[in-house]
Amino acid sequence: MIEAIGLTKRYGAKTAVYNLSFQVRPGTVTGFLGPNGSGKSTTMRMILGLDEPTSGQVTIGGHPFRKLPNAPRQVGALLDAKAVHGGRSARSHLLSLAQLSGIPARRVDEVLSVVGLQEVAGKRSKGFSLGMGQRLGIAAALLGDPQVLLFDEPVNGLDPEGILWVRNLMKTLASEGRTVFVSSHLMSEMALTADHLIVIGRGQLLSDMSVKDFISHNSADFARVRTAEAPEREKLTAALTEAGGQVMPEHDGALRITGLPLPRISDLAHESGVRLWELSPHQASLEEAYMRMTQGAVDYRSTADQLHGFEPPAGPSAPMGQPMPPEVPQQNWFAPPPPGQNPYAAPAQKDL
Repeated sequence: MIEAIGLTKRYGAKTAVYNLSFQVRPGTVTGFLGPNGSGKSTTMRMILGLDEPTSGQVTIGGHPFRKLPNAPRQVGALLDAKAVHGGRSARSHLLSLAQLSGIPARRVDEVLSVVGLQEVAGKRSKGFSLGMGQRLGIAAALLGDPQVLLFDEPVNGLDPEGILWVRNLMKTLASEGRTVFVSSHLMSEMALTADHLIVIGRGQLLSDMSVKDFISHNSADFARVRTAEAPEREKLTAALTEAGGQVMPEHDGALRITGLPLPRISDLAHESGVRLWELSPHQASLEEAYMRMTQGAVDYRSTADQLHGFEPPAGPSAPMGQPMPPEVPQQNWFAPPPPGQNPYAAPAQKDL
């Protein structure tokens, strides 16, 4: 189990993590979410003893990482898949890690087979794609057969087959009673992989609950209704509003209804003589719930493009009675003038 108590990390005047407390329990996949700059990577580095907390503590199995005997056999981590010497082959890289930790060499070929790199085990890692590098990093994390595993963006660069493989791997590791802590920005993948969520924003804890509870606490379910014509839509809106429902039109002509169950909406439509084309429930996704939870903790926001729709001023108009010259598409370079019309060309030399 991973346990953080009052974890704080400051870099000069900047506080990256502040008074953060949580537990990551074995037997489940725990997702670690938060906007860019929220302190996720700093927290993971403190868990692994790479950064010293300013105050507070974080332990693995009751001990700080640096005091764990033969830590690579107890904790495996993928923080940066690029942290590999490019001149080494995949097998050589893993062999060096195994020798440092007293892990049998036969384990190297086992994990290469698990991550699907056995056919390229002898190739230098500098020629690996991003997805292959991720697989090699996961192999390194699994090398000591640890009980605690930390993964930072493990599906980055993987194709759909690879993403499915990582998802199943995480679930399998957790089902074996291991502690699995996964940081990711892919909400759709977290919804399919994680059982529990820890969400932070600006270095502070925002949420610590199951995925199901997180979605329920940070979203509002609604019904989506579509009718044939505008008059029927207006009639239904009046009936639903009178019955205590809240109706909001959507951009595609449908209605979003809250405050009334689906059977009641159907009954009101029937009583009003309105034929429904669609009546469907909508449950918020993890992404929608996450965006609602973290909207006040985002440091980097985009703004509307100030040049969107910008049109350059029209050129000078031609004198009256003369046709306008043909329009020439604007380019970022200038074509040379026709022969004989270049005022900067050197005068032609006459033959003697």
